[in-house]
Amino acid sequence: MKRLLITGVTGFVGMEVLARYLERGESEVVVLVRASTDLDAEARLSAVLRNLFGSSAARYAPRVRALSSELTAPRLGLSAERYDELAGTITEIIHSAASVAFTLPLGEARAINVEGTARMLELASATPGLEHYVHISTAYVAGTHPGAFSEQDFELGQAFHNTYEQSKFEAERLVRSHADLPFSIIRPSIVVGDRRSGWTAAFNVLYWPLRAFARGQFTELPALPGTPVDVVSVDYVADSIFALCADRAGTGQTYHLIAGEKASTIAELAAAAGQYFKRPAPRLRPPSDTAGTGVGEAYFPYFSIATTFEDGLTRQRLEPLGLRVSPLGDYLERLLDFATRSRWGKHPISRVEALAS
Repeated sequence: MKRLLITGVTGFVGMEVLARYLERGESEVVVLVRASTDLDAEARLSAVLRNLFGSSAARYAPRVRALSSELTAPRLGLSAERYDELAGTITEIIHSAASVAFTLPLGEARAINVEGTARMLELASATPGLEHYVHISTAYVAGTHPGAFSEQDFELGQAFHNTYEQSKFEAERLVRSHADLPFSIIRPSIVVGDRRSGWTAAFNVLYWPLRAFARGQFTELPALPGTPVDVVSVDYVADSIFALCADRAGTGQTYHLIAGEKASTIAELAAAAGQYFKRPAPRLRPPSDTAGTGVGEAYFPYFSIATTFEDGLTRQRLEPLGLRVSPLGDYLERLLDFATRSRWGKHPISRVEALAS
């Protein structure tokens, strides 16, 4: 029996990846959860399963086990006996846990994203039966690189817009330094809700300016009209991670889960938001004019970014399996319907409820 270890299952992407393995896979699943005791970890896992599956959660619970952990601590905060037991039995690791905050001080971002990755790599190196180590990175390790950025690209002299990008770049560099491990790197771009239901568990990045606009908090943005806003739905990301993890022939590769040529421009997104909320679209002013940006300015660089992403290798792997990205315009209305119905997360709606409605 395969034994899979996943981190980050209480996060948006991680919980969707867990759902795919429980619904479609046969592996026994172990999840590391930040908690003071195993009982607390199991309680957090139970909440995730209820969110994902509702009354059917009991069907899946026997196949997944939660362990209390601290990813930045020696041995991941596990006892020596438990650590050795994991190292002796797991066959695959998916490291999804990370801080996605843009404004953390660099030291704090590194402590989570880099040191957490270092501890996971130590476990991977101590696991003789490991068949695959999958690191969930971000397409925005491209940082300030202008022009095309492909799956084969990594260190091109780029700087970074924020500590999230920098710490994720440093974490990916650490993975790449372990050439002896059977690793793959998966880089999503901006992840938003499910394209079928609009469901999301995280109202950040793209959602912040949309919510602020809906509330009348600004009428203009520092942005370049033609800038592509590269957005992918969480169901495409989770389906693709599941498929790519099953493809052992892809070990050693990097994959981009991006919109690419299907990305909407900031002007198109602004017009669509204006139409949905029945108010004039925000005026797009030159990015050099930073007057009055205030709260939310951490997101504004993504409205004038000079990078475009390429995903040729990834499409070769995924399209024969029927996995294709959708343009944001195809499902933006569903995202906004869900966001307004849930009051931008203040009235939580579970995944299972959203899919059923």
